[in-house]
Amino acid sequence: MKISRKALWGWAMYDWANSAFATTVMSGFFPVFFKQYWSAGVDVNLSTARLGLGNAAAGLLVALAAPILGAVADRGAARKRFLALFAYLGVLMTGALYFVGQGQWVFAVLVYAMGVIGFSGANIFYDALLPEVSAEKNVDFVSGLGFSMGYLGGGLLFLVNVLMVVMPQRFGLADAGQAVRIGFLTVALWWGFFTLFILFWVPETQTVPPPGATTGIWRGGFAQLKHTFGRVRHMKTVLLFLCAYWLYIDGVDTIIRMAVDYGMSLGFAPNDLLLALLVTQFVGFPAALVFGRLGQRLGPRKGIYIAIGVYVAATLWGVRMTRKEEFYVLAVVIGLVQGGIQALSRSYYSRLIPADKPAEFFGFYNMLGKFAAIIGPMLVGGVGLFVRRLLLPVDPTPAELVHVGAMAARWSMASVLILFAAGAFLLYFVDEEKGRKQAALL
Repeated sequence: MKISRKALWGWAMYDWANSAFATTVMSGFFPVFFKQYWSAGVDVNLSTARLGLGNAAAGLLVALAAPILGAVADRGAARKRFLALFAYLGVLMTGALYFVGQGQWVFAVLVYAMGVIGFSGANIFYDALLPEVSAEKNVDFVSGLGFSMGYLGGGLLFLVNVLMVVMPQRFGLADAGQAVRIGFLTVALWWGFFTLFILFWVPETQTVPPPGATTGIWRGGFAQLKHTFGRVRHMKTVLLFLCAYWLYIDGVDTIIRMAVDYGMSLGFAPNDLLLALLVTQFVGFPAALVFGRLGQRLGPRKGIYIAIGVYVAATLWGVRMTRKEEFYVLAVVIGLVQGGIQALSRSYYSRLIPADKPAEFFGFYNMLGKFAAIIGPMLVGGVGLFVRRLLLPVDPTPAELVHVGAMAARWSMASVLILFAAGAFLLYFVDEEKGRKQAALL
């Protein structure tokens, strides 16, 4: 299969586009602004639980819709149209965050959740376009290229956004709060503009509906989804990998979404945490490319295991850290593997599925990823509230409140280790060659 460079770069540019939302909004500004502005004056563990609930609600909606949308898009060769629909929903909601007033935490969660739905929904169809721009021998590298472009693009805009917050007067802004709100608008413009490259540059294979298929694309999509459920049940290797992925990517996504909130619960300054997140972005740019090559040399499964091992070590360290300098070191460590584990998981899965239904099977892939985004944040928020209730004295002093809040935050973050361990255990039993044979028979 001959792949044009224009199509390859057009595909990779979508990661450049949407990573601004993942970095500036999901990981950076929203958790900080939520605690200090939309949920101001509320106990730190309660605000964490609220943030976890917002992430979980958005994840649930996307998870339920993902396989249906994938089936419909495959039948109608409509992957780019669905990508545009969800991407620009995310763009609109990101811009709308500018208008959410102080103390309106419910409205903030609602708008944010809709933005996450747009971001996550578009990724279903972005992932499904991977076979259009890469031959199998290069899929690990191309998948890594996408993530590396995301780290670079998201990091560059995030750098500007952080500078706006740290020195707002230099940008003609009144204060850091206005800088954050303007930052939401810059993300919307960035995401909206750079999405055009994948829409205009990437081709989409036109599919022919199977004989006897229903004429309605939505009815046909539901029928195809039912058929795929039956196929997945007999593709034991795919099913086993999806279960493993569900668990370990849960840990990854939870750390991405909750790390800044966790640092604030320990008493670290928001600006320090945002700068550490910026470090992660620029470390992640070359690291994702390296992991793509590593997947070609060692195999993607070994690369995933290396990344899981690093995450376990980083989580154990993070649970015990006491100084902001440690947070910076951890930012570097996480940056080395964050894009790699995502890229290799995507390329590994693409080897295990039938070549004629990429959006449909990536719908299942993203469905489990989003269900992971439900369980992880709820686990972190729930464990934090439980430990707080367990340790808090009847009539606590201000010092005891701070101490118990920090202890609860540490225990909540430690709970993520369960997910990494369980995912690594199941991944051990995944047989790629067996998976290829099963896919070829269907």
